[in-house]
Amino acid sequence: MIEQCLWTETSPLPRFPAVPLPSSTDVAIIGGGYTGLAAARALARRGTDVTVLERYTLGWGASSRNGGFVLPGYKPEMEELDRRLGSARASRMLELTLEAIRFLENLIVEEPIACDFVRCGAVTLAAKPGHLPALQESGRFLRNRLGYETELLGPEEVSQEIGSARYHGALVDPGGRALQPAKYVRGLAAAAERAGARLVEQAEVTRVRRVKGGFEVRTSQGTVQAREVLAATNGYTPSALGALRRRVIPIGSYQIATAPLDPALARQLVPRGRVFSDTKNLLYYFRLSPDGRMVFGGRATFTPTGIKRSAAILAAGMREVFPQLSEAKAEYAWSGKVAYPMDHLPHAGRLGGIHYAMGYCGHGVALATYLGTRMGDVLAGAGDIPDLGTSRFRAIPLFTGVPWFLPFVGGYYRTRDWIS
Repeated sequence: MIEQCLWTETSPLPRFPAVPLPSSTDVAIIGGGYTGLAAARALARRGTDVTVLERYTLGWGASSRNGGFVLPGYKPEMEELDRRLGSARASRMLELTLEAIRFLENLIVEEPIACDFVRCGAVTLAAKPGHLPALQESGRFLRNRLGYETELLGPEEVSQEIGSARYHGALVDPGGRALQPAKYVRGLAAAAERAGARLVEQAEVTRVRRVKGGFEVRTSQGTVQAREVLAATNGYTPSALGALRRRVIPIGSYQIATAPLDPALARQLVPRGRVFSDTKNLLYYFRLSPDGRMVFGGRATFTPTGIKRSAAILAAGMREVFPQLSEAKAEYAWSGKVAYPMDHLPHAGRLGGIHYAMGYCGHGVALATYLGTRMGDVLAGAGDIPDLGTSRFRAIPLFTGVPWFLPFVGGYYRTRDWIS
């Protein structure tokens, strides 16, 4: 099987006109995904000369390969953040993600961007009976401590949301949204270009060096002088940004997509059109695509493997969840990299003089757009670095960019899922 991403194959990323690398720019942004393009749009709208340097093509990485989930919250549950940081700060952090979603919606309308955006709600499914009390406690905590309403479904009610007997209850979050990620990143790039940003593709950054008056950024196309640099590389952070590369672990996430399903079957499997994930550490996540395919994803493997093997693992998981799809073939299979800091929370700031925003842990569609915009404002002199309420952005011990330890981490989480 050849790796082919549903989103990009059915809505190809545009090839923007070739733009020559300038000799100098006010701000050089490394990375042409959500973060970098949103920052470029914000900077250009404020009259700043800004150049985006993308190693491949705009949106090539996780910005076009993710599942298209737009979710409130973070990778850690809000109860855990409350224990870590206190209720006041946890509440502000939740509100920041809700603000990010509102910002995303407004941007999609303002530009406008045709990306199949829907307010569908998100469902967290209890993979085992023992997981349901934790979902119940989570819903109670969100309501009583943070003023955020969700709906708990018991074993008898979960069939309202999913045509599967695999799960034992669920928590429904009405704040969940969905979009087609390749269409969205294409629209965001066009918006940045309209604002006046310079978008340079096929410009791999090989070195960043501080010099008098700013930075010298060496690329595969030549060298550009920049007053400021923004690292917007997330799970694809290169060795040229070694200090930041040591702070985010790139973890592969894998997806498959079936042929379009019969509409009656699609309604049976996903009656309300929501997006789903389950409570396992090595979770499954899935949804219907805008054209009615089952898109099914997860951490298929923590070791280097081919797309054929990862697709087979996910297809088995899909059949476990939906026996009705036992004969369905995967027409598309692909992978992308998410970025995990030590604390599993996003970070934005400045390190060694280089500004950055990264570490979204699979929650990046709205957060990356929002934080990229905020960092663009910062670099334009029109705002402050956002206080995310997170701890210090720590380097990961014994890690230089190659996650040699992931097979051991995967084994640990598989054991936890088995005994939970």
